[in-house]
Amino acid sequence: MNPRIVAALVILLTVVADQAIKAVVVATMELGGAIEILPFLALYHARNEGIAFSMFAGSADLALALMAVVVLAFVFWLWWKTPADRRLTHFAFAIIVGGAIGNLIDRVRLGYVTDYVLFHTPVWSFAVFNLADACISVGAVVIVADELLLGRREKKAVGPENSGSGTD
Repeated sequence: MNPRIVAALVILLTVVADQAIKAVVVATMELGGAIEILPFLALYHARNEGIAFSMFAGSADLALALMAVVVLAFVFWLWWKTPADRRLTHFAFAIIVGGAIGNLIDRVRLGYVTDYVLFHTPVWSFAVFNLADACISVGAVVIVADELLLGRREKKAVGPENSGSGTD
């Protein structure tokens, strides 16, 4: 299958899943309501009026939306510059873009992003996030890991005998 079609499908599935889950959370949970899933994991309906981890909360919605569009443009540029044979990296860019679009839809439509996943302990809690945030974070980790692994693969391919550091 054409890699661009695959990427478009991954983006579409990410956006649709993100928006569907958010719609269910909004329809079934009160804002601030929590459902404990595990002793360290809860569904917790929250609104993020900033960007990642509520940074820039209180900023104008248009400014945050424009910031998201600029970041998306940069990610597309990086994606475009990535060689076609880097399939894992291309998949990671697709889920990042899908996640960013999912959150951008919320930001433009509602003025905030719906969050619902909370990792916590009795004395500590992580920021509340959503599927789109998870896709963005996982995609970034995959890209970094692929870069590190690619560097190792290239180093192995060159090998010490081909490294050009011989004593000819």
